[in-house]
Amino acid sequence: MGHIQITPSILNADFADLGAEVARIPSADWVHVDVMDNHFVPNLTFGPTMLEALARSTDVPLDAHLMIEDADRNALAYVEAGAGSVTFHVEAARAPVRLAREIRSHGARASMALRPATPIEPYEDLLAELDMVLIMTVEPGFGGQKFLDLCLPKIRRARELMDKHGVETWLQVDGGVSLDTIARCAEAGADVFVAGSAVYSADDPDRMVAELRAAAEAASSV
Repeated sequence: MGHIQITPSILNADFADLGAEVARIPSADWVHVDVMDNHFVPNLTFGPTMLEALARSTDVPLDAHLMIEDADRNALAYVEAGAGSVTFHVEAARAPVRLAREIRSHGARASMALRPATPIEPYEDLLAELDMVLIMTVEPGFGGQKFLDLCLPKIRRARELMDKHGVETWLQVDGGVSLDTIARCAEAGADVFVAGSAVYSADDPDRMVAELRAAAEAASSV
């Protein structure tokens, strides 16, 4: 496992002033930007233009999570817009290895996301091509959903496969991550955590980032 990283999602932030909202979480490792196209998921959020504006307004690197159809054609637009990491959904990519290599060759970290029902095992041979795997612990589409415990064995299996192949791939979880659930995810082997409503519904979002980090570090060192 790598060191613990917290990547707050701005899906639950105030869209009218995202620059100021990101400034409230200076200790975050990344800012998680949920890109939704109203096709792959039933919601519409941000595109490359918004991500580019956000990249200009913060020094915290951007982690773009593309919940969009036709990832093969659209992912590079987010690298060009300034994302430091781009995550495509394997269910929406026709050529995931080629896409991961394209993202990397343009200078960003390449990441692959799995919906809750998508197994990790068929993608064992892809792990070396990826900088990160994202396991969704809710169905993608909306913030504020309840964490699905059924995803914990999948997190554990993904970590076992990474260890087996000796890869440096990060293991990210997204969906219902909070002080109540983060320890279980860290124990299972995750090292990068997306937290949306837990961070932005807190009185002090940056203190919540620190508390989440401490809880995950304590659980992962057990």
